Amino acid sequence: MTVAFDEVDGQRIVTFGKGPRKIIAMHGVSAVSMCWATIGRRLPDDWSLIAIDLRGRGQSDSLPGPYGLDRHAEDVLRIADRVGAGPDAVLTGHSMGAYVAVLVAAQREFAKVVLVDGGIPFAPLPKGQDPDTATQALLGPALERLRQTYASPEEYVAFFKAHPAFAGKWTDDVEAYVRYDLTGPEGALRSRAVGEAVLEDGRWLFAERDRIAADLERVSTPMTLLRAPRGLLDQPVGMLPDYLVRPWVDRLPTLHDEVVPDCNHYTILFDERCADIVAERLTS
Repeated sequence: MTVAFDEVDGQRIVTFGKGPRKIIAMHGVSAVSMCWATIGRRLPDDWSLIAIDLRGRGQSDSLPGPYGLDRHAEDVLRIADRVGAGPDAVLTGHSMGAYVAVLVAAQREFAKVVLVDGGIPFAPLPKGQDPDTATQALLGPALERLRQTYASPEEYVAFFKAHPAFAGKWTDDVEAYVRYDLTGPEGALRSRAVGEAVLEDGRWLFAERDRIAADLERVSTPMTLLRAPRGLLDQPVGMLPDYLVRPWVDRLPTLHDEVVPDCNHYTILFDERCADIVAERLTS
């Protein structure tokens, strides 16, 4: 597999493969473009996957705010234009990136949209709970990681190896993904993810639930939702349980729901068997 690094208006894109058929891909709220490497390696020769470091993450960490999913959707649409991704292209996103994909697909036609463990509105917040509290509850471990510094790349890798989602599931691609996320001087390394961006985007997912729902209903492109049965911390309930998804499948004839067995919110991208399924759904 060939991997090419480039920039569009100062925003980093990573292209896996050289084929003329294009997939535009977005990562999660505190992730980076290299989360798509395992899937990129499994694409047929006539495909290429263009993964974006979203504003405030990865090599796009110096791009200024404001953040929010509307801003990311603007960036994605601009990049799609610049790389020649027309209506025959595929759009995909993982976790928060799936919600960005919904906003993008509500504005432009694609051949298909593949939502990977995201894109379905969360349940309404309980009375009295504000979006900031919900964001802290959902992203607590990720936010803790952003507040820390690390003496060496090995210490950062060790932090991820201890994460429940990766216990016993470590691969070379996970390690490359983790190392790509590092910046700063030796002895005080940190994640490239900008804390303000992660908080603003996480809050957006709760505060703009109705907007996500409205845009989901506006998407006319066929959509496939690929769900992980286990959660962010490998807990036995996934991020999108049946009770959230089934009403949307019943409401939208364009939405196909599929649970990818034996994976969690992260390994749906990194486990070889799961990545095979995702790659096949993207290109079939």
